[in-house]
Amino acid sequence: MAVAVETLEKLERKMTLSLPMGVIQSEVSTRLKKLARTVKMDGFRPGKVPMNVVAQRYGYSVQYEVMNDKVGEAFFNAANEAKLRVVGQPKINEKAEAAEGELAFEAVFEVFPEVKIGDLSTAEVERVTTEVSDAAIQKTMDILRKQRRTFSQRPQDAAAVDSDRLTVDFEGKIDGEAFQGGKADDFQFILGDGQMLKEFEEASRGMKAGESKTFPLAFPADYHGKDVAGKTADFLVTVKKIEAAHLPEVNEALAKSLGIEDASVEGLQADIKKNLEREVKFRLLARNKNAVMEALVAKAELDLPNASVQSEMQRLLEGARADLKQRGIKDADKVAIPEDVFRPQAERRVRLGLVVAELVRSNSLQATMDQIKAHVQELASSYEKPVDVERWYFSDNKRLAEVEAIVLENNVTEFVLSKAKITDKVVSFDELMAQN
Repeated sequence: MAVAVETLEKLERKMTLSLPMGVIQSEVSTRLKKLARTVKMDGFRPGKVPMNVVAQRYGYSVQYEVMNDKVGEAFFNAANEAKLRVVGQPKINEKAEAAEGELAFEAVFEVFPEVKIGDLSTAEVERVTTEVSDAAIQKTMDILRKQRRTFSQRPQDAAAVDSDRLTVDFEGKIDGEAFQGGKADDFQFILGDGQMLKEFEEASRGMKAGESKTFPLAFPADYHGKDVAGKTADFLVTVKKIEAAHLPEVNEALAKSLGIEDASVEGLQADIKKNLEREVKFRLLARNKNAVMEALVAKAELDLPNASVQSEMQRLLEGARADLKQRGIKDADKVAIPEDVFRPQAERRVRLGLVVAELVRSNSLQATMDQIKAHVQELASSYEKPVDVERWYFSDNKRLAEVEAIVLENNVTEFVLSKAKITDKVVSFDELMAQN
């Protein structure tokens, strides 16, 4: 087999392959003989179909199959021999010109780029830190209490205030016409929780049981109900019942109801702090990891393989369609979504993946089994039965691979932070938790 490789442009290569026709014909003959032993055809007993009949019926498809197999095998053997790291699948076409007794093919393909990573000691990374303050613990405690609040009916002449639960009837009209979703009976909401639009809450505040009120409500332009978005409706609301909220006291009973092992106020506070510190750790790591990756990509030079970008764009497109389907969008798989919408994101992902892979390879930053086990244990520690969660992770190679990818990224993050110029920035607990 003769092989020639030519550089077309950047990462694109063209390989010329030639195969002896005898090799193809020999393999076709072997496969047809094997097929003849099992093939069933009308008028013949199994295994007794004449070879010329088998060849007439199946010869073309078998030859096509053999050609694909042999050319593919020849291409990948030649690529390995030439130490070419091929991206995606090659485009292979038969050439018209070939030496006597041979078949010639051209394979056009891409190779992985050379990744050059600059001096990381000149990279600049802003590393954020935060502390779990007493105020954060108290705020979380208030949320837990709020989730377990109870309600009791207020006197008939009591005016509605924030935190009250109101039971109302309402009906809205736009230009005198009712609209879908604009009417409800015995509807409950907590005043001040932001469950209703601002104008609705303002109108309800101060009302008493048995009272009715009409008020205008302007729907925001980006309101989820497209039929009413940007329009103003007139609403009639009638308050039927007002209930006052009662928060549970911070005591042993609350700690016990939350399943705290040390069912005391101190134990509850310690458990909240522990959980918040775990969440803060993961959020800080994610934010700092993102800053590191941005700095790392900025220090790298490489060409992007179009095959990888196209593949990533397709993955993103499929993900978008799956998301639309999950949201209940009809015929989500047929919605017209231009592929190029995903190109910037796809290019960034491919670039980052290649740069990280090169850094891992050149600095031996692969995730070790001990690191993977430690990360799984940390993930499992927040559950009631950590051992069961650990077993769940280790019972599935796909789940373990996801953990391995996270650990590997953590190794890269720590490596870059050990080399780069670091600027530390303290952010508030609320700012950190507000980020998605």
